[in-house]
Amino acid sequence: MLNQSMAYALKINYILVDIKYANLYKKQLKNEKTYKWNHVSKRLNRKFGVSRRLGVNLWGRAKDPVNTRNFPPGAHGVLGYRKLTDYGVQLHAKQKLRKYYGNITEKQFRKIYQEAARRKGDTSENLIGLLESRLDAVVYRAKFAPTPFAARQFVNHKHITVNGKVVNIPSYKLKPGDVVEVKESSKQLLILQTSMQSGERSVPEYIQVDEHKFQATYSKVPEFSEVPYPVIMEPHLVVEFYSR
Repeated sequence: MLNQSMAYALKINYILVDIKYANLYKKQLKNEKTYKWNHVSKRLNRKFGVSRRLGVNLWGRAKDPVNTRNFPPGAHGVLGYRKLTDYGVQLHAKQKLRKYYGNITEKQFRKIYQEAARRKGDTSENLIGLLESRLDAVVYRAKFAPTPFAARQFVNHKHITVNGKVVNIPSYKLKPGDVVEVKESSKQLLILQTSMQSGERSVPEYIQVDEHKFQATYSKVPEFSEVPYPVIMEPHLVVEFYSR
């Protein structure tokens, strides 16, 4: 009789332990979902707040929040933008250029600058040439994607080929004469069709686009004056920033 009681108590104990761990698992799962949602929200908010923090319509979009709220985000944003020091002006120029190309990380951007500085010629011109030679930049310039962020995703998801081969590295460096094309199975994507038909941007002369084939040829490395930035960019200030 005692053994039966002990066995019953042990069984109940196992059930309680199972319930405890089941509840802990549910709580952990809920926390993970909350974390993922918050993480996504933060990324979206960072992207949407870039223009307001910099005080410019960085990508020339009609729906950019800076068009209606031209003051920094945050509780004290209504006080307006502060007057910048010389260092602040240089930093601002660097942030504009870095974030324009899909918010390249500081580490990646510094490496691009260092390569530009090693090359012969004007460092600021070299810097722009390297940035415009990136695969995601050409995908954006060719209007295969509506934003630099979308262009990066387009490349990451293997929708793009270079000279007939799939390339999924956004920072892949193109050479003059390289042919960038949307993969055949991706040519019906709505985002592609919408972007190609958009009148917000025009394709620069250093990229030749065949709209019927969804194909773009990177014809040459552009000079700074040829790049159609919607805002004033100051690469010489970026050089000054890193030369300090």
